[in-house]
Amino acid sequence: MITTEKKSAAIKSAQTHKNDTGGASAQVAVLTERIKEITEHLQANKHDFMARRGLLQMVGRRRRLLRYIAKRDSQAYLDLIKKLGIRR
Repeated sequence: MITTEKKSAAIKSAQTHKNDTGGASAQVAVLTERIKEITEHLQANKHDFMARRGLLQMVGRRRRLLRYIAKRDSQAYLDLIKKLGIRR
């Protein structure tokens, strides 16, 4: 489970303005943190198939949000994936 501090730090790093807590870029940042944690969990627990399914769902949701950001503003998309360390 992602801690409140990690979640708020992820949101703060991807905000477009001061009160942005649910924008697409903030959602992508939070999903990235959750994906990192579940990936570490799965490296230790290889047979946890429900966690694997949840991970695949989160990756798909993040991909859709990134596609939305890329359509709206390609430079913001490139900046976001560079900041979060996501492959294209």
